[in-house]
Amino acid sequence: MAEAAGSWRIDTDPDPAACAVVLAAAFAREPAVSWICDGSAPRRTHWFRAVLRAHAGLAGARRSALVDAEGRLIAAAVLTPPGARPDLWARALWTARTGLRCGPRALGRTLRHLAVTDGGAPAGAWTLEFIGVRPESAGRGAGRLLLDHVLASTPSGLHLTTADPANVSLYRHFGFTVSRATPLGPLSVTSMTRAGA
Repeated sequence: MAEAAGSWRIDTDPDPAACAVVLAAAFAREPAVSWICDGSAPRRTHWFRAVLRAHAGLAGARRSALVDAEGRLIAAAVLTPPGARPDLWARALWTARTGLRCGPRALGRTLRHLAVTDGGAPAGAWTLEFIGVRPESAGRGAGRLLLDHVLASTPSGLHLTTADPANVSLYRHFGFTVSRATPLGPLSVTSMTRAGA
């Protein structure tokens, strides 16, 4: 692990499309994304592309990635600044792209998920939308290194949601506390917050 970690670097402005590919692979078994995309790998990739394309247009939006010695992204994180929301045009484009590429069922489930998760961040807190590691790089400390970077570079506090029960104890380890759990179809979506440094 030390050799690999020594050759990795943080990229604070990675390409959104490259991040979408990493996250689509990382979230292959994540409950909410699996429910939204019906377990379809192509649909999951299109979904992440549409979401990250819309996200990239938000003022102040941030992406961070962990890059290996050859310049390949092995992990990615996506953060939304406090109070940021896409404008009407960006929402319309996202809706069209998601509906056309992922289908009406995925679009409807995404909207249901957003209805449960939007607006849950405390005032002034950033939202950690996604963080994930390519499966072939998992277990080597990449996720921890990237999360440590996100925590250190976001001093005003963080909010996140997860539908994976295993993530709740993981994020507790990093100082997050549960603020609520909300049922959504077959899922239980847990909202968590972490105070700023």
